[in-house]
Amino acid sequence: MNKPFQFKQFTVNQDRCAMKIGTDGVLLGAWTSLKNNPFSVLDIGAGTGVLSLMIAQRSHAENIEALEIDTDAYEQCSENFENSPWADRLFCYHASLLEFVEEIEDAYDLIICNPPFYSEDYKTDNTSRDLARFNDSMPFEHLVYAVANLLSDTGIFSAVIPFKEEEKFIELASKVGLFINRTLHVKGNPDSEIKRSFLEFSFNKTKIEISELIIETERHQYTEDYISLTKDFYLKM
Repeated sequence: MNKPFQFKQFTVNQDRCAMKIGTDGVLLGAWTSLKNNPFSVLDIGAGTGVLSLMIAQRSHAENIEALEIDTDAYEQCSENFENSPWADRLFCYHASLLEFVEEIEDAYDLIICNPPFYSEDYKTDNTSRDLARFNDSMPFEHLVYAVANLLSDTGIFSAVIPFKEEEKFIELASKVGLFINRTLHVKGNPDSEIKRSFLEFSFNKTKIEISELIIETERHQYTEDYISLTKDFYLKM
């Protein structure tokens, strides 16, 4: 898992990051709407920086900033940015989310986040992996509070969370004035349960678009929907 991950237009080193490149991040980077032509983008809890890199590839956003608290991941993210074709548009901050909210005056047109999951009681011996996986380090309450403070009036907030957390997350967001606009429910295969919810919020109340995506019909037989979302990124698609 530690070798560099090759995408069509960029490469991501991940040997120093607790959270490796996974389907969630790639789908989020591909699914996130750019319909408001964002000028400034914020990637919260950037890890390898893959979300920022995908948005750089997909958009003309001139200012793409990432935020990462873990020192190793922060350094690796910065290197991945420097080595990409969009180095001049990408920047990574080394700070916690709450520090960042207090310091930053800017508003962002797009905020994107693949937050740590697993509020359950299971911990491993690997602290940086735990930090990346558990929402002790970034509770959903902190995340929606930060987004409400950092998002521009016409901005979009896009995140992926476990399906079982969806209702709670939407309710938390509504308390800070963020409305759900678009939802994607993702299943591994036609017979599996919905595993992930991809959610898009804004300060505008709209009719909610709900759709479903199935990744595979059988092992390594990817669906047309999945291929069309990810084909600009994955080498083999």
